Formats: sequence, C-alpha cells, structure tokens
Amino acid sequence: MTLQSTAPATAPGPRLSVIVITRNEAARLGTCLASVAFADEIVVVDSGSTDDTVAVARHFGARVVETADWPGFGPQKQRALAAARGDWVLTLDADEWLDERLAQAVQAVVAQPIGDGTPAAFVSARLSAFCRQWMRHGGWFPDPGIRLVQRRRARFSDDLVHERLIVDGPRGRLPGLLLHDSIPTLADAIDKMNRYSSGRARDLAARGRRGGLGRAVGHGLWAFVRTYVLRRGFLDGRLGFVLAVHNAETTYYRYLKLWLDGAGPRVLPPAPDLRGGGRT
Repeated sequence: MTLQSTAPATAPGPRLSVIVITRNEAARLGTCLASVAFADEIVVVDSGSTDDTVAVARHFGARVVETADWPGFGPQKQRALAAARGDWVLTLDADEWLDERLAQAVQAVVAQPIGDGTPAAFVSARLSAFCRQWMRHGGWFPDPGIRLVQRRRARFSDDLVHERLIVDGPRGRLPGLLLHDSIPTLADAIDKMNRYSSGRARDLAARGRRGGLGRAVGHGLWAFVRTYVLRRGFLDGRLGFVLAVHNAETTYYRYLKLWLDGAGPRVLPPAPDLRGGGRT
C-alpha cells in the first residue's frame, strides 16, 4: 500500500513585491499604493513618520517595517529590498504611481515564468511634476530608470541620495509612464535643495572629490545651461526657467558644502584688534 503524506502543501511565494520607503507621506502614499493593488506583497519601510503614513500603508495591506534611524536613500531602500520576498520587486517612491499602461505591462512580465532569456530588470519612463506642472523638458522626461527587477539579481548602491539599482544581467523596457509628483510647492523645492545638496556633498566627499568656490559657481552655471538650453527647459515656459535655477542652486550649494563643510566644523580665529583704526 502506498502511503500519502498528510503534510500541507507549501504555498508558493509571492511573485511580485512592491517596496516603498516613507517618512510623513500620508497625503501621497494612498495614490501610490492604489496603483499597485495587483501586487502579491507590499513592503513599506518607514523611518519615524509622525503623521498617518503607517496607518495608510496598513490600510492598503502593506507589511510595515519601522526603523529608528535614517541611513540615507540607498541603504534604506536596500533594507526594503532585503525585506521583500517576491521573485520580482517593483521599487517606488511614495510620490510616484503607475499609469494604467505601465501597470498592465508590469503584470504581463510577472505572469511569465523566469527563464534564461528573461531580463534581470526593466526600465520605465517617468513623467514628473514641478510646482503642479508636468515637465516634459529640461532633462525631466523621459527620465528612464530601473524599477522592476528580479530580486536575487539586484541591489541598491550606498549613495545617500540619487541611489542606483545595480543589476546583474540584461535589461528590458516597459511601455507606459511612472507618474511623479516630485516637488509640489516652492517651499518643497527649497527644502529638497538643502537636503539633497547636503547628501550629495557627503557622497562626493566619501569619493575623495573636492569642492571650492570656483567649482561651485562653475558647476552651478553649467547645471543651468544644461537644463534650460541644452535640454530645452525653456519649452516648459516660466516654470522651466524656475526649474533650471533650482537645479543650478542645488548644484552650487552641493560644491559649496563640499568645500565649507567637508572638513568638519570650522574653527573661528581670534578676533582682530580693531582699536587702533576705530572711530573715536
């Protein structure tokens, strides 16, 4: 007589995991997660939100991982990637969402078995908004980036900002658009400029790069020319000019911080004796 095992069958793992890192993104996270409701698993790694971000994430069925520190964008996204269990991972920011065509393309890829000829990653185009205007020039579109990856064949770089997905294998391309509400207000632009210029200055310092006033001015001017002229930012109208100035300022302060803050706190020298030449 043949004996049959009574042990329950092992459930297959998730095919698609979506990963998002967050901090105080309650206002925008719902749109992001609603666009990937088809995913088998959603992982949200939150770094100390004080609003309803965690509650919103759990409302959409996400598994939330809360961290007490902020190691930078690259290391934090690597934490999210390590927490995912799917064969495929779709990485998003909380201010991004998929249009219908891109959502269908992602589902079509995930539905197919992974074989020797399957790309390790897929690139998608991104359309971003600056101060409530979609920007189609200035280097902001089509802004291709790797978003869908085979989990075991990818990792994030250690960059504090402007992190990269490092992929082992060929890449494919997905139709559709990733929509990005990047900088809603001018106040957001100024805040982001300060945070990102600081992070990039630390990244450059770690690589042995040097700052300086001349470098700051030169790189800032080049960022403006590249954005507004070479990448035709002027075609986006008045906000195209504002965006070019924003890029120039971010670059300027990046190299200025690399110069002035790169060696640590500056010691104030003794005050000069001005008594001899002062007014009486």
